[in-house]
Amino acid sequence: MAKEIRILPETKVGEGFIPPQYLGPDETEYRIRDEQLRLLGKDPSDYRSLTTHELEILVRNNNTCNDWSHFLVKGPFCPELVRNNLFSGLIRISKLEHVSLEHHDIAMAAGIFNSQIIACDIGDNCIISNCAYLSHYIIDDHCILINNAEIQVSNHAKFGNGIVMESENESVRITLDVMNENGGRWIYPFNGMLSGDAWLWAKFRDRTRLQERFRQMTDARFDKRLGRYGIIGRNSVLKHNRIIKDTYIGESAYIKGSNKLKNLTINSSEDAPTQIGEGVEMVNGILGFGCRVFYGCKAVRFVMCDSSALKYGARLIHSVLGENSTVSCCEILNNLIFPAHEQHHNTSFLIASLIKGQSNLAAGATIGSNHNSRAPDGEIEAGRGFWPGLCTSVKHSSRFASFCLLAKSDYKHELNIKFPFCLVDSDETHGRLMLSPGWWWHSNSYALLRNEKKFKERDKRVDTSIRFVYSPFAPDTMSEIFEGLAILEHAAGEAAMRAISSNDSDGSMFGDRIFALLAKISDAAVEPKAGTEEELKLVRQLGALILSSSKDPLPFEVTVRGFENSNRPQVIIKPCTGWRSYREMLLWFAIQTVIPALEAAPLSSDPYEYLSSLLSASACKNIETEWENLGGFLVRRSKLEDLIERIESGNIQSWDALHDEYRRLSAEYEHDALAFAWCILGYLSLAIEESAIWDHNEAHLPEPSRETFIQMLRDAHVLASEITQRVFATRAKDWANPFRKATFRSEAEQIAVHGKVEENSAIQAVKKDMHEVQRAIDRALERLGTALNLG
Repeated sequence: MAKEIRILPETKVGEGFIPPQYLGPDETEYRIRDEQLRLLGKDPSDYRSLTTHELEILVRNNNTCNDWSHFLVKGPFCPELVRNNLFSGLIRISKLEHVSLEHHDIAMAAGIFNSQIIACDIGDNCIISNCAYLSHYIIDDHCILINNAEIQVSNHAKFGNGIVMESENESVRITLDVMNENGGRWIYPFNGMLSGDAWLWAKFRDRTRLQERFRQMTDARFDKRLGRYGIIGRNSVLKHNRIIKDTYIGESAYIKGSNKLKNLTINSSEDAPTQIGEGVEMVNGILGFGCRVFYGCKAVRFVMCDSSALKYGARLIHSVLGENSTVSCCEILNNLIFPAHEQHHNTSFLIASLIKGQSNLAAGATIGSNHNSRAPDGEIEAGRGFWPGLCTSVKHSSRFASFCLLAKSDYKHELNIKFPFCLVDSDETHGRLMLSPGWWWHSNSYALLRNEKKFKERDKRVDTSIRFVYSPFAPDTMSEIFEGLAILEHAAGEAAMRAISSNDSDGSMFGDRIFALLAKISDAAVEPKAGTEEELKLVRQLGALILSSSKDPLPFEVTVRGFENSNRPQVIIKPCTGWRSYREMLLWFAIQTVIPALEAAPLSSDPYEYLSSLLSASACKNIETEWENLGGFLVRRSKLEDLIERIESGNIQSWDALHDEYRRLSAEYEHDALAFAWCILGYLSLAIEESAIWDHNEAHLPEPSRETFIQMLRDAHVLASEITQRVFATRAKDWANPFRKATFRSEAEQIAVHGKVEENSAIQAVKKDMHEVQRAIDRALERLGTALNLG
């Protein structure tokens, strides 16, 4: 076994940071250090040797140095502010004056006291006190370092990036095994990584050229030469830390009481300071701007994007945590998490999952246990707004559409929930999976609308040039609604035919239109499960007619297949309500998206003609319903494919260039969403009849006519009032609940604690928003009416 401790001459301390074989002709070991110093606005040639008087004062103040000729300063320099220190290697100190620095009610005089400092550059008027070992760092102006045991950098430091230095073997490269435990979706972490980058890299594993380009882009991003120094950015404060090694620290960072910080990049700025608190241990990772990590958290092999937080003992391992996310207490392993994720409880567990943001994991939620299959290769994928309830257990492999709410249960089988905005429950008494499509819209609109505002308010990013989409009513969810409507209509049609067959009825009880369609299906001798495409379309038309003309409960049970990997029934609760909810949500998204364009229309123009010409009739002839969530912002599937092809071809050559493309795509989102909304209005203008059932995979829709467009504006005006009433009713149920009242002596006490329901801030905000929408619709209708009168 090799000796762990080597004995070297005392004069070698602070020298030979770069082995000679890695230095070129006329290069010194300070080559990269000087480049780094210049990037901070300081010129190495500005430093001078000590005067005899300065040296006398330094020696008298109990300072020692293995070579005082390597101790350089830049005036004004007050040597009396340097006491009881041991210096080694090349030391350069900038301005040091009789000033004091104050931070959080602590004020201290600038100076260097009671520390061992090896080969460091120290900026203007810093405080360095009781630092037992400070080695190979460039410390910028006005930093405070107090009572730190070890702060050092090795010559092969990578600062958390997944790269290999010139002296190293590929086996030392740091990778993150996101979305899957078995490592099949590994990625290289790098400073500046966004959750969209991680998704592209981890998701499209079959695109071998894309994978190679990502590896090349990451390697090309960094200098592989040995000898890079650590940086502590200006105005940073480091107090009472044990070990900080191979760590880059940005400006205005505050790091207090950490146990171990190793191989990290900690981004921080004056506008978005990053803070790390007591008992924290972080190894091999990247922290974005404005991150917060407190109270005993552990993170290993990770990326925390901007403005994300770990608190109260949270564990983050082999994961990417999206922007504006907050994780407390829990354990998160092998995940890729998009922005605005919330997980606050010590008993929750998330593993091997792709969570597409705006999610909330309750206490006791165990999402993707790694002990429920023969191999650790299962995955969970959940769209935006995923919300598993208290003590929910979900098995690998499962997939969930956007805004799925899982009721408390132990889900013993894999799930594939294709309905967005759906409440899912496991009825163990009767052995059924219960599905309520559109539940958030018709039964909890208060939370749905409140959450959108909450996520916007929590977006603390300084750089918002990539515009995240927080509204639940967006193209990705509308695309899922199209699929949900098709499933509902097919299921209702099949259920009706089964009911008629089992009851030996001709179906006349449904009404003339449905009876006529049933006769047509009967004439074709349709077997719904094995019918032709045309016959299946007739069955779907039957279901659409029933759902549009009936109320819940239907006289038969509507079931689906393929939502759970089991033989037990998968039952749709309130299918008519769900169907109407989906169409209302389509209308609400479309009108909300169209209104800003109507408001922007020139006063001299006809608003309808303006929209039609702006979007062109071709938009509905080439409709694209598939959208992707690219790490918080939305893009059309065709644009994503074009982006990937440009990366593969080398047209996009770097991560920075790719991020510029993200900005372009997010800027184009508004127009693309508007075109999609216009097509949705065309879809909604179709009558529910056999010729009007539209397959969302088709690429053609009529434009909405002027008269239909006006009617849909009026429908949206009425819907805005209904939304206000639903939001109030949803919250008012809590105030009226007799069990909630049971803890209060009187109604006056309840009001004193909770306030009056009608004064609730979220309700008032929704009421105001709905009123503004109605006023905008009124203005549009007035202009359309004027145009119609002229015509």
